[in-house]
Amino acid sequence: MSNIKSLGDIKRKTKQTKKFQTLDPIKNFPQEVTKIVDVVDSNGKIVFLSSEGKLYQTTRGKNYHEKLKAFENLPPMKSIASGYFHFLALSNEEKPRVYGWGENAGQQIGFDNKNYVQKPTLIESLKEQNIGQICCNGCCSFFLNKTTNVLFGCGDSANGMLGKPEITESYVEIQKLHENVANVFGGQSNHTLMLKTDGKLYGFGFNEDGELGLGHKNDALTPTQIKLEFPVEDISKIRIGFLLTSILTNDGKLYVTGFNPRTGIGSDLTEFKQYPQFKNNNTIIQDIDCGRDLFVILTQENEIWVQGIFNGLDYEDSLVIRKIQTGTNLTNELSSFNQIKCCETNLIYLFQSNSYLTQDLEKLLQNGYFSDCNIQDIPVHKILIETRIGKTFDLIKKYLESNCKLNEIQDLLKWIYCDQMINLKRTNEILNHFGIQNAQKTKLLKNDLKQLLFDEQTSDFKLVVKNEEDEEEEEEELYIHKFILAARSGLFLNMFQNLEENLQKVKDYSGKSLETIELLISFLYTDELPITADTDQEFIKEEFEDIVEYYQLNRTIPMMDIFEKYSKL
Repeated sequence: MSNIKSLGDIKRKTKQTKKFQTLDPIKNFPQEVTKIVDVVDSNGKIVFLSSEGKLYQTTRGKNYHEKLKAFENLPPMKSIASGYFHFLALSNEEKPRVYGWGENAGQQIGFDNKNYVQKPTLIESLKEQNIGQICCNGCCSFFLNKTTNVLFGCGDSANGMLGKPEITESYVEIQKLHENVANVFGGQSNHTLMLKTDGKLYGFGFNEDGELGLGHKNDALTPTQIKLEFPVEDISKIRIGFLLTSILTNDGKLYVTGFNPRTGIGSDLTEFKQYPQFKNNNTIIQDIDCGRDLFVILTQENEIWVQGIFNGLDYEDSLVIRKIQTGTNLTNELSSFNQIKCCETNLIYLFQSNSYLTQDLEKLLQNGYFSDCNIQDIPVHKILIETRIGKTFDLIKKYLESNCKLNEIQDLLKWIYCDQMINLKRTNEILNHFGIQNAQKTKLLKNDLKQLLFDEQTSDFKLVVKNEEDEEEEEEELYIHKFILAARSGLFLNMFQNLEENLQKVKDYSGKSLETIELLISFLYTDELPITADTDQEFIKEEFEDIVEYYQLNRTIPMMDIFEKYSKL
């Protein structure tokens, strides 16, 4: 496994053992696993989700190093979640299904039978719902219907954990909880946050230590609006831990509220404040995560900071945030990771989580399809190099070949094509020479490719579009770039490889409307769908269901999820 490594110890350490661990690859997955996209844990059990949609479960301790086996007879999954003692999984199907397993004594999974459930089992009562998101807090489960924006849930109703004070029973079956919900956030906790369709953030459940950020310490029996010192639109991630909540903003700032006696996070706050350790410096935080007893931070400078119980340190040490030191090579190793997860106390995972755009362009870099020039005998694409660096190709080539080693050029190309910083310090030095400061924050690949979208001056091919079913529609020529469409579409790749080199345009035979084709091309360049209020969304959605297969797009792309995301803007 190349995209996930672990840091820490599988077995719990004693107070006497204070040695930090090295960053180790996880090698016990079956050979067919190409990538792990998520990991969650509950009560000593750990569940991995692969890019193929398979679930792998293991137990912390002596069995961890045995070869993992997938749960059998399940459809492909697209997301997983866990509470204190139970797991959920959501299938990656046209009409997703929800599966649950683990402890159900409190009906936190929603089955009538309160027995322990050994393996993922279909939750029949949700079969008629179009569930688009699953979430857990410690003792409850939540299921969001993305079509109606209705939130369903089950589990312990004490102290407002379901946000329904009129519930008198200790435990309930799955029922309708709240309307107009756009997103829901849970974790190793007894409180929950949710973003509603009005663009406001709400919280409910336990609040005895200010973990909801409401300005007081009274439990919220119903969803209560959370007021922030920054716009909700600036939120990048919300991570919830035991008695605390953390928010990461788009500009890499960290805000926390609450107080976890096991981690010391929050300093007894009752509202969200910027985390003091990073408030007055230029640190940009790349990712965060919370376990039950551990809080972890990954910075863009490739540093890992932890607060809480980790590797058996004394209680006093756990209250102080500290940077992990695991050897001189850790910084270079970390440079290839951009996502961090933690499980309970002493186990941290690091992922390389690329966008679909960067995944596809990485193949372009590896194979050199339709390259038109070279740097140190490496096939590259002139217009992409110029767009990303902002200088003429000849100037860039001359500087790199005169001042950079081959591996440094390769690292720079990794950033140009994939938005990845392999050697953070050296790559930034090269970019600084060309006048680019803080590239990871200011120069996103998709934003640069927007400059090329339908650009007549830089394009090297034209796609002729005409819907044959509409006789009144005139032919339109769309200006495109071979290498981008070849990287993202199997149909375009085969088309361009078999066309005569001097052919300058080709006709689209999908039969789809010009609006649909333009949206498709926009997505191939940016991973975004520029849908507006004037777009006939139902018509476009129907056409996209066909066009994804026709143009042979990457099958791992959840196109309908992406469509739903941008159709709500």
